[in-house]
Amino acid sequence: MSRMAGDRPRVLSGIQPTADSFHLGNYIGAVRQWVALQETHDAFYCVVDLHALTNGEWDPAELRQRSRVAAAQLLAAGVDPHRCTLFVQSHVPEHTQLSWVLTCLTGMGEASRMTQYKDRVARYGAERIGVGMFTYPILQAADILIYRADQVPVGEDQRQHIELTRDLAQRFNHRFGDVLVVPEPYILKATGKILDLQDPTAKMSKSSESQAGVVDLLDEPAAITKKVKRAVTDTDTAVRYDPETKPGVSNLLTIFSVLTDRPVAELEAAYDGMGYGALKTDLAEAVVGFTSPLRERTLGWLDDSGRLDDVLAAGAAHARKVAAETLTHVYDAVGFIQPRE
Repeated sequence: MSRMAGDRPRVLSGIQPTADSFHLGNYIGAVRQWVALQETHDAFYCVVDLHALTNGEWDPAELRQRSRVAAAQLLAAGVDPHRCTLFVQSHVPEHTQLSWVLTCLTGMGEASRMTQYKDRVARYGAERIGVGMFTYPILQAADILIYRADQVPVGEDQRQHIELTRDLAQRFNHRFGDVLVVPEPYILKATGKILDLQDPTAKMSKSSESQAGVVDLLDEPAAITKKVKRAVTDTDTAVRYDPETKPGVSNLLTIFSVLTDRPVAELEAAYDGMGYGALKTDLAEAVVGFTSPLRERTLGWLDDSGRLDDVLAAGAAHARKVAAETLTHVYDAVGFIQPRE
């Protein structure tokens, strides 16, 4: 079931509200590119609060607050509700309705091969893993397919989930007719992984045991400066991009390059012979210069909760209109009796 020819390609992407703030890796790896995509695509972006339940442990008040903070940060970072559709996942029940149909078309074997599920089982044991963690890639597929998205912005580490989505869409269409759009992965422009400042062998992550190496977008300037200046480098003092032998310095150069739009080679030349101290001082200033206004804009959205709720309500209303149309076709195709109006 294709959309009107000539439409801008539609994209769908989501982000979990599982922390009190996005970190720099979230922004550079995803959010920054969402902002660009809304200019060229029909973009649907959601705070995926349903996915935030998959660890089996959550505090209701905390989840509610984090969902608001996530939406506020997206708006503060440049996601524009006049250029895209921004909403909260749980506000659109069609996600879970389609997910059940897809669950009934998914094999146990293919679900159990999902990388994140296997990693969790290896770490904690199957008996400690909830069914939500097992089935969440199917809900993720529903998130995409309910909007008939043409493309899905992902990093390489998410390609497996897009392949499952494509398989389920093709399986559905083969059995019930041409109803679902089979999406293509839209691999985000490579920026280099943003690594933990204290452990440059690991990706910057909200699940890191220590937050000393994680730069949150809502951190106070003094905290950011402290984290950057204490970033692990190496015994050599040469400012050189070499991810294999100098991962810490290379990570700092990547961050600096992205935030200032200066090529890494230009930064290497600028700090040649100056040592790590000068690099860290200037990088800390650049990070604070970027995060401080974003932090203020985020707090402004949170202080005006009515305005934030209005944006999310409008986004959900548009999302539901699109999702309901897809679900009507799906339900009709699988044989459900349509309710009388």
